[in-house]
Amino acid sequence: MNATLLKALVAFVPAGMLFSGSAVLFLRGKSTWPFLQLLGTGFLVVVVLTHVAEALQLFPWMHWGQEHSVGHYLDLWSAVLGLTLFPVGYLMHVLTKRHP
Repeated sequence: MNATLLKALVAFVPAGMLFSGSAVLFLRGKSTWPFLQLLGTGFLVVVVLTHVAEALQLFPWMHWGQEHSVGHYLDLWSAVLGLTLFPVGYLMHVLTKRHP
């Protein structure tokens, strides 16, 4: 098994857990902040899937692992958006949560 594939599959577990937890939170409240969390975790799942595609050499026209390629920018911007939107959504959800 490819080391990149193994790392991606291991990373899929926490990313999937974050995504499912964010989906449940969004479906309960359907407000802006849980939606940002869900969107952020969706981008983190895209990062994991790009690494799986790189390891399995899917979509070779994306030139996975090469600088200035479509695959590189898809991975980069998914990571940036995921690591920005998820914490912002989480923090704002916690700060604006109503206490009974």
